Amino acid sequence: MRNGRTLCFALAAALAACTEARTDARAQAADTRAGAQEGWRQVEAALGRPGAPQPYGVMRFSFPRTDLRVTVDGVQIRPALALGSWLAFQRVRAGGAMVMGDLVLAEDEVAPVMLRLQQGGVSQTALHNHLLRESPRVMYMHVEAHGDPVRIAREVRAALALTRTPLDPPPAAPAPAPAIDLDTAAVARALGHSGRVNGGVYQVSVSRPIPVRMGDQLVPPAMGVATAINFQPTGGGRAAVTGDFVLADHEVNAVIRALRAGGIEVTALHSHLLGEQPRLYFMHFWANDDAVKLARGLGTALKAMAVRG
Repeated sequence: MRNGRTLCFALAAALAACTEARTDARAQAADTRAGAQEGWRQVEAALGRPGAPQPYGVMRFSFPRTDLRVTVDGVQIRPALALGSWLAFQRVRAGGAMVMGDLVLAEDEVAPVMLRLQQGGVSQTALHNHLLRESPRVMYMHVEAHGDPVRIAREVRAALALTRTPLDPPPAAPAPAPAIDLDTAAVARALGHSGRVNGGVYQVSVSRPIPVRMGDQLVPPAMGVATAINFQPTGGGRAAVTGDFVLADHEVNAVIRALRAGGIEVTALHSHLLGEQPRLYFMHFWANDDAVKLARGLGTALKAMAVRG
């Protein structure tokens, strides 16, 4: 009996220690997140808006093109569907930061933005379309920079100031988002992955299982190397879908076949990065049809590539 009581006391002590350790770990994680947020204050000031902390110490900034009125096949595109400029910052071991992003530009904004970024030491890694038949025409400029994050933030902010991108800070307390006219649970079941509602759009992000690197630096999914699938309701259970699949070379044509079989149009195939390992290809797509049907087709395409479950 004494041995039994001793064992019970030992188990209770071990359980208490585990509980305390978990509490300490949560507190430490919260402190780490707070410290990470504090470390980006100067970058936030330079960009004129708060960032959103992401895994792997990434801080991501959004610049929705709410000034643009873009339509595709009669559908007015919400910024959260395909018109969101963004920048992602990650501190690196060698000092400074690695910065990547995607700037959504009208045609007449491309040349002045490229010139200003080049003058400021911010590189372009791609310039191309993501959509087809959009009106007015929209171009996407992918950028990369390494070094002092505050300097980089100032240079990109100066380039964006040459565009019609709204640069005023977002409201401190935005109005509650209206309910989305979409059965997101049914879409998630058909797709095999769940997402979140943002700006009236159901957004799903699916990471690859193999790490992506630039030299010896890990490129986290939040820096643009995760497959993005977005659903914008268009009424009656339908949705416009777009985004990009992030693919290895041997996956490209299998995904094309899966998308076409699902009634989904491929609108672009190209690179977004320079020098990444493994080499990645980005496939953009478009359809406007029954949302669950499209989710099944997109889910089949995801099964034709390597994704993280």
